[in-house]
Amino acid sequence: MSFYILKRLLVAIPVLLFLIVFTFVLMYAAPGSPFASERGIPPAVLANLQAQYGLDQPFHIQIWRYLVALVTEFDFGPSFIYRDQDVNSLIAQGFPVTLTYGFWSFVVAVLVGGALGILAAVRHNTWLDYLAVGVSIGAQVLPNFVLAPILVLTFTLWLGWLPGGGWQGGQWQFVVLPVIALSTSYMASIARIARASMLEVLTSNYIRTARAKGLPARRVILRHALKPALLPVISYLGPAFVGMITGSVVIDIYFSTGGIGQFFVASALNRDYGVMMGITILLGALTILFNLLVDVLYAWIDPKIRY
Repeated sequence: MSFYILKRLLVAIPVLLFLIVFTFVLMYAAPGSPFASERGIPPAVLANLQAQYGLDQPFHIQIWRYLVALVTEFDFGPSFIYRDQDVNSLIAQGFPVTLTYGFWSFVVAVLVGGALGILAAVRHNTWLDYLAVGVSIGAQVLPNFVLAPILVLTFTLWLGWLPGGGWQGGQWQFVVLPVIALSTSYMASIARIARASMLEVLTSNYIRTARAKGLPARRVILRHALKPALLPVISYLGPAFVGMITGSVVIDIYFSTGGIGQFFVASALNRDYGVMMGITILLGALTILFNLLVDVLYAWIDPKIRY
């Protein structure tokens, strides 16, 4: 297992390198510049700005300098829009916020979705199964950009129970609505996967053998059926967690939480190359890391798996 983890980490290096180069090429191939929005700027001032940020250099020199600064100093470069901050400080400011409500959204989606799916499979074709399936379908058709304004309208404007925006250091009142909006669709997907997987496991031969031996139903479910049924769910958790981080774009816009989503949107609209590169690299690294963790969990749950 240690050799497999080391090999995956070594493979991640060229993958991240390709991601950096490809994103760099796409950004600079697009028309416009970070200073195009500043109308009427004199050519001399524009030339000085480009020289200050190194944009007057050839493309290969720019990307080489970026890679050297990233590898040697872990420096994502300056921000063209937030003139008094660099990319590292923007990520350090916004990522803890995104990670906080992303983590709690992940926990809620896994616990509630997994419980709904397992209970629906165990009580197949009963009212509990129909209720769980109905809740899953209803949550699936409400993406976060639809659910977020509905939550604000209901719990903030009509009922006045929860604040409709802000962060205030991560107080629970400001976390509830973003967590619900972000976790609902993922909870529905996890519930559907867990239900289908548990139904398949419950019809397998070794489960019928365990029941024929007179084992209690609780023990059959917890000791023999639960782990194999969780394998498809675990394969979904890695991309789901990264999806919750990237889904913070909508959450930051509607709830003004101050996460990295708002910086990512602003950088895309204003050609802030440094912020776009920094957040893209961060999300790519998270994707690789959590896919690796999912593969390790696979081996822990099912000892038959050998890489």
